[in-house]
Parts: sequence; C-alpha cells; structure tokens
Amino acid sequence: MSQQEPKATTGATEQGAERTLDPVSGLIHHPYRPPGGFESVLPGVHKASTVYFPDVKALRTRDWRHKEGYTYGLHGTPTTFTLEERIAHLEGARHCVLAPSGLSALALVNLALLKPGDEVLLPDNVYGPSKELARTMLADWGVAHRVYNPMDPASALASMGPSTRLMWVEAPGSVTMEFPDLRALVRDARSRGITVALDNTWGAGLAFKPFDLAHGMDGRADQPLAVDVCMHALTKYPSGGGDVLMGSITTVDRRLHEKLLMAHMRLGVGVGANDVEAVLRSLPSIELRYDAQDRAARELASWLAVQHGVAQVLHPALPGSPGHAHWASLCTRAAGIFSILLDEQLPASAADAFVDALRLFRIGYSWAGPVSLVVPYALDAMRQDCSHLRGHLVRLCIGLEAVDDLKADLAQALSVMHDHHA
Repeated sequence: MSQQEPKATTGATEQGAERTLDPVSGLIHHPYRPPGGFESVLPGVHKASTVYFPDVKALRTRDWRHKEGYTYGLHGTPTTFTLEERIAHLEGARHCVLAPSGLSALALVNLALLKPGDEVLLPDNVYGPSKELARTMLADWGVAHRVYNPMDPASALASMGPSTRLMWVEAPGSVTMEFPDLRALVRDARSRGITVALDNTWGAGLAFKPFDLAHGMDGRADQPLAVDVCMHALTKYPSGGGDVLMGSITTVDRRLHEKLLMAHMRLGVGVGANDVEAVLRSLPSIELRYDAQDRAARELASWLAVQHGVAQVLHPALPGSPGHAHWASLCTRAAGIFSILLDEQLPASAADAFVDALRLFRIGYSWAGPVSLVVPYALDAMRQDCSHLRGHLVRLCIGLEAVDDLKADLAQALSVMHDHHA
C-alpha cells in the first residue's frame, strides 16, 4: 500500500495500537482503487484543485510545465493535458495552453508578450474586442497600438516601428471577411523581428497550415514561413455545440511557449474539466462539420449573390470577394460563415427588417454550432476605412440545417424586406 493510501478501518492510538476509524473518516480515506487498464472512446474526466503527492520530494520536484507531473488543478490534469496535445496536433504546433474563452486567450497573448513602451499592430478588420482591448486596457498600461490596412502589405510595413513587438493577423478579417496576403504580412513582420500572432478561429487548423505558410508553394525556402502564435476560440468549431466557452494558444517555439505558459500560471487562468470533456467529445467530428458547413455556406453564398437587393457577398471562396486570390493560393476549404451587403439604396432599417423576418436563422453571436445565426452590423462603427464596402452588412453563420430550408428562409426574409420598403 502506498503512502497516499491509508488504511480505512484502523488508525494508530497514542499507545501504538490500531483503532477503527470513524465511518466518515473511513469513507474519505477508503483504500479501494479500481484496477488500471480501463480504456474507452473518450479519456477520463479528472477534476481537481488539490493534487496528491506521495512524498515531500515529489512535492518539490514535480514539473507541470513539461507535462511530466501534476501539482495543482490550475496547472493541468490528465484531461486538460490531453486536449492541449490534440489541439497542438490539429494546428501543426508543438505546444498549447488552454484559456476560459477565445477572448481570454487573445488577451493572454498580449499580456505575456507586451510591456509598457511596446507597440502592437492590429488589422483594421480585427475582431472587435481585440481593438477595444488595445484602445483601453493596453493603453492604460502603456502599450501603444496602430491599425493597419490588412489588404495592403505596404501599409502594414509602414506601420512597423522600433517599438513594435507584436502584430496580429486575421485570415479572413472579422465580419467583413477580407482575406489578406498572409504570407507577405508574415514575411515582412519576421524580417523586422516582430512576433506574429494569428487568430486562427476561422481556419480551425483545417483551412491552411499556420505554422507552415509555405505549404503548397513552389520553390519553398529552407525555413518555412510561419506565424509565431495561433490563438483559437475553441468555442467555435472544436466545440461545435454552441454551449462551451474556451480558447487555446499554440506555438512551435519552446521559449515563446514558456513565456505564454508562465503568464498563464501567474494570471491563474484555468478551464473546467467538464468543458474540456465537451470539446474532447466533439473534436473527432470537427472535419466532418467544418466541411459540411463549408459546402452549405458556399451554396447559399452563391445563391444570395444573384438575389435582388443583395449588392455583394463577402465570402473569401467566391471570386470577386476581397482577397479571393489570396485565399485560393493558401486554402481549399472555408468556414461556414460569410456576410452580405444589402443594396445601399435601401434604407438602413432594411437590414433589421431582413434579420427580424428570418425564422430558422436565430439572432445571436458566435458561430460553428448546429443552429444558423444572423447579426446585422454597422460598418462605420467597426472600421477606420470601409470605403471598399458599400451597403448594409449582415453576417450569416451557417449551421447544420438542410440547405434548401435555409434558402427558403432567406428567400422569404428578402421578400418581407422588399415588401416593407416598397
């Protein structure tokens, strides 16, 4: 019997004899351990704050940072270590840390890699809360930021200054879906010694290889072109159910990972075991769901492109969408999300009328779940420069409903919109 498995029925008295433990003590310290060797489809769910050590030497020497042991629930359990390894594999990385949400993962990257006097670059079409974080909290802590035009690599290059330490990239951009020349942006940043962080939620580890952007190119260089950090909102495709909040940060470089990991520890960032279980359960079907929603979104996007009242469809896989050529040079897949621009000749209230008329599409944020979602956005409140986009923007996130049912819903909502503004 090991040191951590005390007898449940007896205990030492002052005279050295053994006595029977109180029933509750016996219950708490019961010696039974189930036999090892159990295996099933899903790994076990380990919940812990306290983690036992067999002796003081183990207490002092266990190394949680390299996944060689366990010290405290916040620093990892078999359940969280398993998900981290699988997400790293999905994205072609070597290291991963988990966070309670995509936004917390994004914030963690900034906090780990930036200090007062540094500067971070953000694309104009960056995820909105990322821009807000830079404008408020990072600014309060002495970190400056600049916004660059993601569709003009020269704009990004001109924005890189002596204090620039981190550049965020998105492919495609949030809501307006422009797909940048990711290779050029990364190449220029790396030539200046600037760390590049990618929000890879859209790509989900499936659309392209973020840690090898030279993949598929002729005349590959000896050193693959790659981002340094991938942030991924596991809330979306890895979860797939619309019921879990979680994020991840993956890297290839060990030293960079340790900077992120230590910030993760010092901030006390943790995730719940049941949420990890839910992601582990959904992860094996991610490719099937991604491809199904991709096919449905492309069919609906192509159909909407020729509908009366729709001025433009913003979907990187569609010719004519901003950055389509960049998407085509890097990807064969696309997430099941796109936006449409309703005719600018319609009043601003047309977008709201269209959205309110939808029945299968539910009004709500997030995406990649089984239910199709819709949200109208005010362009001028989101971008410094939206001159290339004319009309009223509505974002559509395609779920797992039958395409014909979604098409019928969109058709009737467009009809209601036209009748309302006739």
